[in-house]
Amino acid sequence: MTDAERWFREKYAAAPERDALFTTISGQEIDPLYTSDDLSDPAKIGFPGEYPYTRGVYPSMYRGRLWTMRQFAGFGTAEETNERFRYLLDHGQTGLSTAFDMPSLMGHDSDHPRSLGEVGREGVAVDTLDDMQTLFQGIPMGEVSTSMTINAPAAIMLAFYVVAAEQQGVPPEQLAGTIQTDILKEYIAQKEWCFPIDPAMRLVTDMVEWCSERMPRWHPISISGYHIREAGSTAQQELAFTLKDGFTYVEQAIERGLDVDDFAPRLSFFFNAHLDFFEEIAKYRAARRIWARELKETYGAKNERSLLMRFHSQTAGVSLTAQQPLNNVVRTAIEALAAVLGGTQSLHTNSYDEALALPTEEAVRVALRAQQIIAHETGVTNTIDPLGGAYFIEALTDKIEEAAYDYFRRIDELGGMVEAIKQNFPQREIADASFHYQQEVDSGKRIVVGVNRYRNAEDQPLEILRIDPALERKQIDRVRAVRARREAAAVEGALTSLNEAAAAGANLMEPLLEAARAHATEGEIVESLQRVFGTYTESPVF
Repeated sequence: MTDAERWFREKYAAAPERDALFTTISGQEIDPLYTSDDLSDPAKIGFPGEYPYTRGVYPSMYRGRLWTMRQFAGFGTAEETNERFRYLLDHGQTGLSTAFDMPSLMGHDSDHPRSLGEVGREGVAVDTLDDMQTLFQGIPMGEVSTSMTINAPAAIMLAFYVVAAEQQGVPPEQLAGTIQTDILKEYIAQKEWCFPIDPAMRLVTDMVEWCSERMPRWHPISISGYHIREAGSTAQQELAFTLKDGFTYVEQAIERGLDVDDFAPRLSFFFNAHLDFFEEIAKYRAARRIWARELKETYGAKNERSLLMRFHSQTAGVSLTAQQPLNNVVRTAIEALAAVLGGTQSLHTNSYDEALALPTEEAVRVALRAQQIIAHETGVTNTIDPLGGAYFIEALTDKIEEAAYDYFRRIDELGGMVEAIKQNFPQREIADASFHYQQEVDSGKRIVVGVNRYRNAEDQPLEILRIDPALERKQIDRVRAVRARREAAAVEGALTSLNEAAAAGANLMEPLLEAARAHATEGEIVESLQRVFGTYTESPVF
């Protein structure tokens, strides 16, 4: 009998437990105590900046450089969002993160019938090169790191961004940042697409190839677990499906003829920072370890930078409650702390009012201050991976890693990630996990403060940001004005060249840049490509 077994039988078993759910949010059973018997193989833990990078991708981590503090921003037209960008930069933000409105995400122009009522509501409307230029007016694009959260039309937005930088005299080689481009998770979770899966994957690989040659400081894909988690997945599903998406992009690029070390250093990741504090930290540690191992052993990467999983994280939007919204300040701070202790390179903190509307400036400032307090007041940045070696953390890291590999096996048996998505496998797994979690909340087994326990008789109304409906008409007038003053023949010629390149199987980035320079709109470019690629309709999962 081990000491731990003796303790459990003689001491713990005699003490009554609370009537509580002793599992993680994802349903992982938690033992009452962890000891040295649960410690991982020391070789799997390692040192910061050394393979397998469990303890961080850089030797000095936050003692050398703090994470990039980003706040997701975008609403109304490009002018309003430009003002918010400047506000954030003035208040200490160190990178810009762009939220696009629903029509832009879906590839529709603002005057498209399906855009009615959605223009500028959930992000900024960007229809043309002119909008992108306005968005970054007065902001030196060669000096700021920019993140753009857009997927299906990502190549089009990247073309707008590159040409807007040209107008500032900044070549693509000097541009730093990330564009999300993770189309596989769109079919899995977020449901924003323009084309069928196979041509959409081709477009992603075109971007990877072009950026590997022309944009050495740019990350052409941010492989995103965030939206998978927001759709209701467990931490294990978020990790497994995200990594499998990443491996699929690697395989596609290798099939294109690219050397893994030519593009892998510029792949980045985007994870959710949820409320289960230790589970989230373990998830990030397992993610780094799996990525490094697979890139080295499966895909033959030899450049150490190809093995480094660098990731952005964002606190969990799905954890925010409309009830007692100030409680969300606490939730966000805890989630942000988990991301930092998990070794994130970049972080966005949600605002307390986002369950009700787009955030106010005050709410954004409080969210940014949470990061700054963690960085400068808590002491958690003084040492690297302060929880490394903790019995519970190491055991949980191993369990999450094992669960991810079990999913990899099941996906491979279905023929890989693309085929698994076509068969609705990850979609069904997420739906089941979401349903199970909601049952726990509805039954009261899982407590959500202010929602199913500790409720107030009446919540005080909160002042929220309201988007002026007149902005939609303003944006429609903008895009129509661009169409009226541009050279129609140049647009037609650029779109014809784009169609021909699409049909011929050529890389589409240069034709997209020409279409941007001709002032073709996003919607026109998408519709032109749809004539070659077709459209996509999902088979629903119940």
